[in-house]
Parts: sequence; C-alpha cells; structure tokens
Amino acid sequence: MSGTVRLDRLLANLGYGSRNEMQQLARAGVVNLDGAPIKDASLRIALTPDLPARLNIDGESLDPLPGLALMLHKPLGVTCSHKEVGRLVYDLLPSRWRSRDPALSTVGRLDKETSGLLLLTDDGALLHRIISPKHHVAKHYVATLARPLQGNEAELFASGTLMLEGETKPLSPAVMETLSPTSARLVVTEGRYHQVRRMFAAAGNHVEALHRDRVGALTLSAELGPGEYRQLSPADIAAIFS
Repeated sequence: MSGTVRLDRLLANLGYGSRNEMQQLARAGVVNLDGAPIKDASLRIALTPDLPARLNIDGESLDPLPGLALMLHKPLGVTCSHKEVGRLVYDLLPSRWRSRDPALSTVGRLDKETSGLLLLTDDGALLHRIISPKHHVAKHYVATLARPLQGNEAELFASGTLMLEGETKPLSPAVMETLSPTSARLVVTEGRYHQVRRMFAAAGNHVEALHRDRVGALTLSAELGPGEYRQLSPADIAAIFS
C-alpha cells in the first residue's frame, strides 16, 4: 500500500468513528504519530506498512490498514454471516471492525456446525482469487462419520462423476484418505453448499463432526484456540496458492 490519505478519512474507514469525531479526537491530543500529537485530523499521512506501529489512538496501536487478511479458528455454533440471528464470526473480532470500509468478509463459508480454518479479508481481489474455481485452491477437511466407511468412498470421490442431489454438474475429483473406520480426510477444490456433508451422504453415510485444518498449503496455526485469530503475512497468503 502506498500514497497518502487524510487522517480523519483513514480513521473513519477503519471504523473508529465519523470524520467529525476523528477531528475531535485529534484536538483532544490522543492521536499520536511517532510520539508527537496530531492536532489536525485533516493532515495527509503516508500509507506505509509500518504506520500501525507508528500511529496510536488513545495509547493503542492503529488497527491494521486496508488490505487486511486474517486466519480465524472458527468454533462450533458460530455463523459466517453479517445478518443471521445468533452468534456470528464477526462477534469474535473487535467491534469497530464491523464498520471498516472496505468491509471485512469471510472467504467462503463454514457452516454453523463446522469448525476450523476460516479466512477473512477486506481485499476483494484476494477473496475472489481464493474462491475462483480456476485457481483450484484445495480445502482440507477431517470428517467424523456416524457409520464405518464402506471402502469404496475414495474411488467414488475421485471419479469426477459424483452428482449431488439437486445438481446437474458432477463434482470435480476429490481426494480421500482413511484415518480410521469412522473418520477420513477429504480434500476438495470446490466450494459447493455443504459439499463435504453431501458427498458422504451420497455415499450412504452421515457426517457427525467436520473440521477444516488447511487451505492450500496454509495450515491452521496450532497456537490459535477456537475463536482466536491472527493476521496473515505475505508468506501465508502465498501458501494458500501453493
């Protein structure tokens, strides 16, 4: 990110409040750049990668700049939505991040009863690059099943001929690894509605628990507990497409 922007506009776009409120904050002396107060929020500042470390608001470091990408360990019972009733993934983030412009969105969705690696970003180009079928980004899931595997599931999923109920196009080939008689790892490159659950249903089984632990070569960080998140580095983003 480069160029300059008015401070009040930047802070408003990051969800800190209205531009008038940002002017009031500056006049109150709580906006500091490199240790010195900025009294006029109409000042233009350079959008450099180190700005969040140099600018603080009321003693706290500036939130990440636009171009934010996150890894979140989605817990069970949380919905990937801005509007649905109940607990939402956005409730796990700082409240002002709901007001960011551009908005922060999930990269695809995990259903309410699926846990694991969820990506969020305010970078529309990155979001579409990850979910675009032409990039074939692999999503890795571990499924716990209600009944023992029959033994033919891996061949069925890899065939490229499996048709899900209500659809007219067969699934792309997927890779399955048996982990135990009632658990398996499944790697898919599509993102159809409830795809993994519907695949096992088509094979005569039922998914009791589902967890995503990897997207591309990016693995869910072991230090992140359910509900915790961290910002992705450029190397993390590159790993998604590895």
